[in-house]
Amino acid sequence: MKNRNNKTKNKKGKLRRGIGVVMKAAGAMIALAVLFILFTNIYMIQSVKDRIITVDEAAAMAAAGDKPQCIVVLGAAVHGSRPSPILADRLDTGLELYRAGASGILLFSGDNGQVEYNEVEAMRRYALSSADEYGIAEGDIYLDHAGFSTYESMYRLKKVFGADSALVVTQKYHLYRALYTAKKLGVDVYGVVAPPREKDQLMRDIREVIARTKDFCYVMADVQPKYLGEPIALTPGPAD
Repeated sequence: MKNRNNKTKNKKGKLRRGIGVVMKAAGAMIALAVLFILFTNIYMIQSVKDRIITVDEAAAMAAAGDKPQCIVVLGAAVHGSRPSPILADRLDTGLELYRAGASGILLFSGDNGQVEYNEVEAMRRYALSSADEYGIAEGDIYLDHAGFSTYESMYRLKKVFGADSALVVTQKYHLYRALYTAKKLGVDVYGVVAPPREKDQLMRDIREVIARTKDFCYVMADVQPKYLGEPIALTPGPAD
């Protein structure tokens, strides 16, 4: 009977030790994952924070002869043909840059993955509705219909539209990732901050922490976007 009890105790002891080893390994993996996420976020922000400028600074750069090829406004949700408030803020900032002479081309990059959902067409209509106010020529507007993500927008900026330099417009929490990705892809890029929206910002910040790590890995692996297509030259004229 004692032998049987001892065997049972030994089995239970081995099981507990095994569970302990698994728990320690799982804890170590979680700790490493958290550290990696923290590292990628801090590194990304620190590496591009000095590339964020104001509308006036962008205009001064252009006046001094350092004019980027385009102003990229990154897409966000639309409601039918109407941009969401956060997207309208991005568009207003992009139009201010255009009017200030920071660049002569506007590139709207967003999601048009479904016929009934078209961010970039809503962006174009919004811009043209203010054409007189901002002095916009329709031929200076280009649309990237396959900007399904920040990474894809920046990848296509370089590989499809052939941009070597650009100004990127979005909210600050989002701007670091866009600038980092474009810079790593070989674009001489600066960013201009669109006004923030306080509603739901905490959730956007949380998602962005993970998204930065994802795009950090995508850049390292040179992940191809869903669509590339034929090159499109960014020159003033009729937009495609």
